[in-house]
Amino acid sequence: STTVKEAETIDYFLRDKLEDEVMKIMPVQKQSSAGQRTRFKAFVAIGDENGHIGLGVKCSSEVATAIRGAITAAKLNIAPVRRGFWGRANGLPHTVPCKVTGKCGSVRVRLIPAPRGTGLVSSPAGKKLLHMAGIDDCYCSSTGHTRTMGNFIKAIFYALRATYGYLSPELWKDNALLDHPYQEHTDFLSKKQIA
Repeated sequence: STTVKEAETIDYFLRDKLEDEVMKIMPVQKQSSAGQRTRFKAFVAIGDENGHIGLGVKCSSEVATAIRGAITAAKLNIAPVRRGFWGRANGLPHTVPCKVTGKCGSVRVRLIPAPRGTGLVSSPAGKKLLHMAGIDDCYCSSTGHTRTMGNFIKAIFYALRATYGYLSPELWKDNALLDHPYQEHTDFLSKKQIA
């Protein structure tokens, strides 16, 4: 598969379903000869609450420009999220299919499947991202410096993206079992005369 190069492609396929949320706006400074130059860094999450999530980061001298750029970056960075069941597979998928981990900086986030009705057991930022991805029940375990919001939401995004990074048994190809060579050539071996 090829990467999507234009945000309008995502707009075309997911028209009015996408909703965006500004996760954090933080000032960043660069030392120049005339003093410090302040710019604004925006983190924006985008999702359709039905198995798609995107995260965009943009730095600009104005807040509005940074947010607009981050929305475009999030659309280009959109990823599918596989959902599954906890226990019996009845009804619609409601949680992550198995334990998945995402890491960014020192922050490591582990998403653990939860029974139906548990809700999202996570921090407010984590709840927003998981809800946008269409996950209703999930435990979230995090370690590291989780106060760094940028790394924390990136780690959750990487964990959600990892749900399609493996093949679970129901997706395995059916392979026909081959006969053992002795079984396959049993007629020949039974007629063979030993000198």
